[in-house]
Amino acid sequence: MGVYNIAVIPGDGIGTEVTEAACKVLDAVAGKFGHQFVYKTLLAGGCAIDAHGVALTPETLNECKKSDSVLLGAVGGPKWDNLPGAERPERALLDLRGGLELFANLRPAILYPQLSSASPLKDENLKNGIDIMIVRELTGGLYFGDRGRRPGGVMPDGSPKGMEAFDTEAYSEAEIERIVRVGFELAKARKKKLTSVDKANILESSRLWREVNERVAKEYPEVEYEYYYVDNAAMQLVRRPGDFDVIVTTNMFGDIISDEAGMITGSIGMLPSASLGKPGMPGMYEPVHGSAPDIAGQDKANPCAAILSAAMMLRWSFGLGEEADLIEQAICAALDRGYRTPDIAYTQNCIRVGTKEMTTRVMESIV
Repeated sequence: MGVYNIAVIPGDGIGTEVTEAACKVLDAVAGKFGHQFVYKTLLAGGCAIDAHGVALTPETLNECKKSDSVLLGAVGGPKWDNLPGAERPERALLDLRGGLELFANLRPAILYPQLSSASPLKDENLKNGIDIMIVRELTGGLYFGDRGRRPGGVMPDGSPKGMEAFDTEAYSEAEIERIVRVGFELAKARKKKLTSVDKANILESSRLWREVNERVAKEYPEVEYEYYYVDNAAMQLVRRPGDFDVIVTTNMFGDIISDEAGMITGSIGMLPSASLGKPGMPGMYEPVHGSAPDIAGQDKANPCAAILSAAMMLRWSFGLGEEADLIEQAICAALDRGYRTPDIAYTQNCIRVGTKEMTTRVMESIV
């Protein structure tokens, strides 16, 4: 029994709908186990730009720092697409990750047996199932490196290039080592296999990444260690996804690989994530999907990724493993009974429901 303060950032589009669903499920858990979850709703993303002129205010970041954990919906939308890069809604994500020192992003990709028909892969590629934990470095690399625009000089034929844009990938040994250790520790507790993804044949930052990986790997002799170039990793994920356990990679590669993993499991509407930092700092939990403005407000969004993100919060930030297990079991129970939101309604005999009813069906197995 405990009291937990949660900063809730609904964000934009369907973010408001799925965070509301996650909070309802958390309240059901609180009622069953005697906990109290205290929510403070905050603005970030496009709605914060409309209200305050910036995607994330210092006051909002400070409130997040004072919380026990952060639950985020999604940010962005076409309304703000024409803003300069540093002023777009997505800037809130970078500032939250940097401000909360959240360097490790955990993205589990699981193919639920009830949704096997939703995967675009052939049955023969799914014979070993899919249960992958992608560990993405979150506060370094290309997304946080120097960037800008400058005169581009001339082409080989002497014609002007015009302006050129640049983004810089940079990683230090310390940044690489701390995320790699997260990967090895997770692998040690799972199937004892770690795959490191880089582009060491081309990028100097990837060569350092691999050097540090190989050094740290010697401290984990019980973990099978392998590495792939990112292009090969993307191909093998489609060809034999069941052979992967824990994947550790850079910020940009992790962004791409985790979305691919979401596609092969059937729907990114089922994929949660946790962003963690040093002990004592709140973690941030969010569904992998975006704001989906095309279906916002229509009761069509899949709340499962946000609900599963709340389960990760219980497990990783609050140490409430039994409660997290119950939420995950409740998701499976709703799927077993045939309930599907439109994004996962691939069969004729399923029961198509909206965001609110799917949430209710999950809660049925909790209360």
